[in-house]
Amino acid sequence: MPKSNNDSTHSKKAGVSPVSHPFPPIIFPDSKILILGSFPSLKSFENSFYYAHPRNQFWPLLSAIFDMPVATREEKRALLERHKIALWDVVQSCERTNSADTNLQNCRCNDIEKLLKTHPKIEAVFFTGKKAQQLFKHCFPGLQIRQELLPSPSPAYAAMRFEEKLKRWKEVLRVES
Repeated sequence: MPKSNNDSTHSKKAGVSPVSHPFPPIIFPDSKILILGSFPSLKSFENSFYYAHPRNQFWPLLSAIFDMPVATREEKRALLERHKIALWDVVQSCERTNSADTNLQNCRCNDIEKLLKTHPKIEAVFFTGKKAQQLFKHCFPGLQIRQELLPSPSPAYAAMRFEEKLKRWKEVLRVES
């Protein structure tokens, strides 16, 4: 289970070493929604940006919902800013050997409570997967804010078609069709 930010112990398995989150949250002074993933994928590490795997549906979902282009980082940031969405991950550091959430071990959480205090306009937290939600609830059990689980945009989550995910994302984000 997750460790607090003050716990610096890590297991010493062969081939596994601690990894820290590579980039800061994307957040704006008027952000109202915080979307949290678990931890960046290996592709996101390579590209130094959120949801960088080419088959991840995160950006295509937001593009379809808000009818805005997301071909560049600038367009992605513009979409988030225009729709008052902040983006971050629950995990600050962990051990892993691949991108799967099931592979995350010895997780230490980001200080999301502090982020919410410094950005008081945020009124809801949405999770892009069950692991992010589980870790958040473990690390911040008493945090009172609207919380909802979105269908995972990960290419590994094939149980739901894009159109079904899009419908559910619109419902959670409260966007009219």
